[in-house]
Amino acid sequence: MAKLLVALAALLAASPAPADEKLWALLKGGGQVVLIRHTITTPGAGDPPGMRLDDCSTQRNLTDAGRAHARRIGEAFRSRGIPVERVVSSPWCRCVETAKLAFGHAEISDALSNLFGRPENRERQVKEMRALFTTRQGQGNLVLVTHGSTMFALTGVSADTGEMVLFSQGVAAGRLSVPPG
Repeated sequence: MAKLLVALAALLAASPAPADEKLWALLKGGGQVVLIRHTITTPGAGDPPGMRLDDCSTQRNLTDAGRAHARRIGEAFRSRGIPVERVVSSPWCRCVETAKLAFGHAEISDALSNLFGRPENRERQVKEMRALFTTRQGQGNLVLVTHGSTMFALTGVSADTGEMVLFSQGVAAGRLSVPPG
């Protein structure tokens, strides 16, 4: 497993940050998994003390720039004719909002929850995230919206806000980004 993560990190580090038309073409064919880190939030790391999942006002949330960035991601998918079969999000408000602004809807999965400051959940969540990869039913793409720490636990890659990691047949195919502004 460690060798796979090292190979994955090397592959992703070699991929250019700007949107790569070959990867967009792969997505257009459907059947891929796309991990997206939520878009731009208020400054800070983690969430304020007393944060509750049922109350967005207690969390670190998207900024106006983050909301605009999420809309641009959705527009990039639509303008390229990328089929999206299913959108699944972490229950944190910044992820749900990113998913809904980009794609109009989202299912919620605890498997995509924030792992920042919660290392005791890492092994279980990584296993649950991998299980999500096999839940595709049709020909579209599976989009998973989550957190940087959670993406890192699964891939070994530190993604920027709004950055996407594309998996093809369960193997990382590269990184995609839509400029935030």
